[in-house]
Amino acid sequence: MSLEEKKIIILGGGTAGWMTAAAFAKFLPDNCHISIVESDQVGTVGVGEATIPHIRYFNNMLGINEREFLSEVSATYKLGIKFIDWGAVGSSYIHPFGAHGKSIDGIQFHHYWLSVVNAGEYQAPAFDQFSIAALMAANNRFSFPDARARDGKDAFSYAYHIDAGKYAKFLRRYAEGRGVMRREGSVVCVNTSDQDGSISNLCLQSGEIITGDIFIDCSGFRGLLVSDQLSVPFEDWSNWLLCDSAVAIPCEKVGAPNPYTIAHAKPWGWQWRIPLQHRTGNGLVYSSAVISEQDAAQHLLGHLDGSPLAEPNFLKFTAGRRKKSWEKNCVAIGLASGFLEPLESTSIYLIQQSILKLLDYFPGDGDLSALRDAYNREMESEYIRIRDFLILHYKITERNDSEFWRYCHSMDLPDSLKESIELFKATGHVKRYQNGLFMSPSWLAVYLGQGMKDINFDLRALNYPKEIACSQMQRMQLQLASQVLQMPAASDVLTSELNSIGVHRQPAAASLYGVT
Repeated sequence: MSLEEKKIIILGGGTAGWMTAAAFAKFLPDNCHISIVESDQVGTVGVGEATIPHIRYFNNMLGINEREFLSEVSATYKLGIKFIDWGAVGSSYIHPFGAHGKSIDGIQFHHYWLSVVNAGEYQAPAFDQFSIAALMAANNRFSFPDARARDGKDAFSYAYHIDAGKYAKFLRRYAEGRGVMRREGSVVCVNTSDQDGSISNLCLQSGEIITGDIFIDCSGFRGLLVSDQLSVPFEDWSNWLLCDSAVAIPCEKVGAPNPYTIAHAKPWGWQWRIPLQHRTGNGLVYSSAVISEQDAAQHLLGHLDGSPLAEPNFLKFTAGRRKKSWEKNCVAIGLASGFLEPLESTSIYLIQQSILKLLDYFPGDGDLSALRDAYNREMESEYIRIRDFLILHYKITERNDSEFWRYCHSMDLPDSLKESIELFKATGHVKRYQNGLFMSPSWLAVYLGQGMKDINFDLRALNYPKEIACSQMQRMQLQLASQVLQMPAASDVLTSELNSIGVHRQPAAASLYGVT
């Protein structure tokens, strides 16, 4: 594809803006001139500081040294998410970045686990006890995955808890070091072409006019370009995802950081806990129809591990997405494109996918309608699949202790999710996607972790004698537990890595096992 000289304007900084700028600076040719318009007067949301393993792939693509990254963004390791009180009050499970058990005679492990549980002849351990990543997380241990191993250390991946503000600054240095120009200022007007309505230029408060060929809208919830100027409609999903508010408060670090995020269900939503090197991130995601802003903040302040380090930061949002992420010569990335609550830490992933898909379809010259249509279809699919997975957490519950949970338990579902649940209950098989986030291990973690009832399983599992299956399960669980207890503490591994900056280590493969 021939590409004439192009001026690319990114509106907005933060994680979305600087991830975009860094990737464009790394991969686009020299005749693409990249500028980012950012105002020091405009704050960033910074709700989510937990990630999924895909961020390692993104950093590796950029050539970022993992140890330097850990130091610069105050990162800690993350092996999964611990869900408390979701299936029922008093229950808990870990959604790990990895598989559960091993197949037997070509049949996935969970079918044998279900056959034993359904028979009631053997007290099978909880499903997450067969995941090395979940056991590592529960025991605060850590070891890098080894693709050459066959003892379980090839069956998991890891991500990070990060300070999102520091990550944006880290990427800003990276991008500016590769020629990205930062323009300070607030946009006061946007001009469009009389010919086709595409964006021509941005007018800053200073009077400066910034022209461009391609505009990337990273302006946050407002969507200054895609919404205010191009009037792309918003698809509201709040009838399925009731939470419309959040309050966030950082607190002092207490003890060694756990290698997992906590999502603790409450009568009106859920509370997060994200441990960093220097502090702990805390927040409450809730429905404003059930609890007031003041009461939400009061509850959160009463459930912190350490002393608060800042005043409560309140956010309002609507779950959903823009019906088009790419309209005319403008592409919305990050919150400008849509918002799905941070329950499964997918915010940075969606930014990353938006960027990588745009690089796949980067506009050349001539008619771009086919590129736009393909990009919009793929981003719609990404959002819908994550939406369905989030709704699953609220739907599969025995909780009836509040109006919020009673609604969730009885609510009607999108057809796509309804089909997935019906297939799993009828056969024990997880619906497969050709592309998109969350593969079978993730769905199994939630289905079985939250105690879904009356699940059928692959009948071929009955051909395997139950006593042998039970014996193999016991042996598998003991082997995994023994392996994990021989691993070092996660905090010790982190300290060792931070003390070894500048010393070469072959980075762990950026495996996306079990989460794509």
